[in-house]
Amino acid sequence: MRPFPLRLSTVALLGASLVCFVLVSTANGAGYRYGASDGAAYVPAVMLAENPASFPRDAPLIRTQGQFFIFDDVLAAIGRVTGASVESLFLCAYVVAVAMVWLGVVLVGARLYTSVWLALAFGALVTLRHHIPRTSVNSLEPYFQSRMLAFGLGMIAVAAFLRRRAAVSVALVAVAALCHVTTALWFAILIGTALMIVDRRWRRPGAVAIGVALLVLAWAMAAGPLQAGASTMDASWVEALGGRDFIFANEWPLWAWMANIGLLAALWTAHAVRTRRGTATPADAALVWGATALVALFLITLPAVAARVALAVQFQFSRVFWIVDLLVAMYLIAAIGERLGRRGTILLASVVLAAAGSRGAYIMWREHPERPLFQVSVPASQWTDAMRWIARRPLDAHVLADPGHAFKYGVSVRVAAGRDVLLEDDKDAAIAMYSRAIAQRVLERRRALGDFPAMTAPAARALAERYDLHYLVTEAALPLPEVYRNAQFRIYALKPAGPAS
Repeated sequence: MRPFPLRLSTVALLGASLVCFVLVSTANGAGYRYGASDGAAYVPAVMLAENPASFPRDAPLIRTQGQFFIFDDVLAAIGRVTGASVESLFLCAYVVAVAMVWLGVVLVGARLYTSVWLALAFGALVTLRHHIPRTSVNSLEPYFQSRMLAFGLGMIAVAAFLRRRAAVSVALVAVAALCHVTTALWFAILIGTALMIVDRRWRRPGAVAIGVALLVLAWAMAAGPLQAGASTMDASWVEALGGRDFIFANEWPLWAWMANIGLLAALWTAHAVRTRRGTATPADAALVWGATALVALFLITLPAVAARVALAVQFQFSRVFWIVDLLVAMYLIAAIGERLGRRGTILLASVVLAAAGSRGAYIMWREHPERPLFQVSVPASQWTDAMRWIARRPLDAHVLADPGHAFKYGVSVRVAAGRDVLLEDDKDAAIAMYSRAIAQRVLERRRALGDFPAMTAPAARALAERYDLHYLVTEAALPLPEVYRNAQFRIYALKPAGPAS
């Protein structure tokens, strides 16, 4: 297929679309929110990298997941050099990640489609954030998530493959691995399979790479750093995950299997249609086979996931459907657009653009009118007012709060106050997947806390003695020494925390 020409007007149109892409994709995610969701783990990781004295009790938990990434050290280094705040660092990182996805859209569109309108339709389709059924991933995230940066680099690698720039494609996947290892792995399998299909010269290096990877993995699980991954998750470890049964694909309902396997079926259908028309290239076919290899990997590893082998669960192989979902969007637009004339492609792009824009507007103005499009710092609320008071306490202050506080009040103690907290149930449970020790910690503290709204003063004192807690933040009135109060929350001293930092 002859790609559409990148004339000056085309470049200007696509360049101008960057701002629209960022705005529309952010709106479809219900607005950028600093510290939300995975930010509850990522923000403290950067805080800890900036100041190793932070989180004297929670540092092991924070590093359990942070050890797999370098973004925390990179952002912390940038913050030290520039003096930029953590909030501004995460906003810039978010914009860069979305810009990488946009660049992937542009480069894929420039190679795959004969009309700039089809590229615009593809871009608008990508902005329609959605959940990949029964997995722990969304197509886009409205906050900085390192896997989004790796995803954008992976898209650019796909574009390089379509342009027959094999070395560039491989290099981009390697860079993506520095951002997020597993997301880069999915693209490595996709593009590696495709390269071995279209170019015989890559078959021997590919086979060697697979063999070396398997040997390294076997060593790491037998005697290396992944020894813990060879163990199985017992009932208490699974219980600590807090109902995250979606990570066990063998327990998916039938509809989830139909939806995800249906993605691969849709991809093959679109490819078959284009093949009959003579518009599919060998590179297109190779990518479809690469997607099939990803689904095969998911199926091959399913028995290990069902057996609760820790490493198999931790890899979350179900996320391969995220990549298949992307390819479906790519080739669905191609299959539909190739049958349309100029007016038809303009109409298709207009419909998808209107759907993306109107959906984003509805989400922001009707579903979440209380949210700004970009919430670049913790939002003003009675909760964050209480957290500002906590933030002025010593670095070793230890806080007792509702274990569901991040979900209830929008931001965690660690993000809003930069202080240790006994339990942040949602994020701590997610991190527990990577460590049995953390799982035991979560389970023990969850049981010790019991029913937090029914917390009594003697129970709070007992917890303070057991876990060296300094402050209790609650909405309840209790016969304890009150040190701060606002319209909603009371902060009680459980024991002195030393001089303010």
